[in-house]
Amino acid sequence: MRESASAGRNYPKRYEKKFRWRRPRHTLKGRQTASEVDRIGLRLQLRKRQAEAGDIVLLYGDESEALTHPYLARAWAKSGADLRVPAPGQAKKVAMLGSLDHVTRQLIVHTSPTKRSTDFVAHLEQLDDLYGPKPGRPAKPVVLVEDNGPIHVSQLSLAALAARSHWLTVEWLPKYAPELNDIEVVWHDLKAHHLAHQTFTDVAALDQAIHTAVQDLNHERMAVPLAKLRISA
Repeated sequence: MRESASAGRNYPKRYEKKFRWRRPRHTLKGRQTASEVDRIGLRLQLRKRQAEAGDIVLLYGDESEALTHPYLARAWAKSGADLRVPAPGQAKKVAMLGSLDHVTRQLIVHTSPTKRSTDFVAHLEQLDDLYGPKPGRPAKPVVLVEDNGPIHVSQLSLAALAARSHWLTVEWLPKYAPELNDIEVVWHDLKAHHLAHQTFTDVAALDQAIHTAVQDLNHERMAVPLAKLRISA
């Protein structure tokens, strides 16, 4: 027997190459319907191909939130440095309702003190301006991927979606399947790289920081126009 320095436990030497000291993680797979996850996953792959071919606009929608207290992310620091960020007072939050364009990678965000059906409808009005049919603008069908959260399936929200059904179709995600929603990774990127380690004096300052962060994130994720140029023979 010898002591494992990383684990702080004693294990037979023959086990050291087969096991690692690891932290377990939660999984939703036990609550998922596997056949539904596979079916919707396949549909979304087809939708992505349609969007990349220019036949539709594919949007991934979801909600998140940010706090006036700092979001703490991993960061490089000198050995022995004491990394502390002040977090005075009681934390307040700003809700973020957003959609991610699969092709352009643009993130569209509506901020609000709450996450209610009225806020979801306000976000749909943002999509109206960007993708809805307008005189002189070519109309392209839009597919919005959403989960079955209460604010998406309320009477008010379903009526708002039905009013846009001539140009907007919803692909409903199965329950407990956040891995099918591409916007989840972008929310993490927004908070971990653009809002991290900052203390905001009030909700107004946080709200402004969110919109500035979204602009910066969209600029970073924007396709470079000259990246795919080809030299003619």
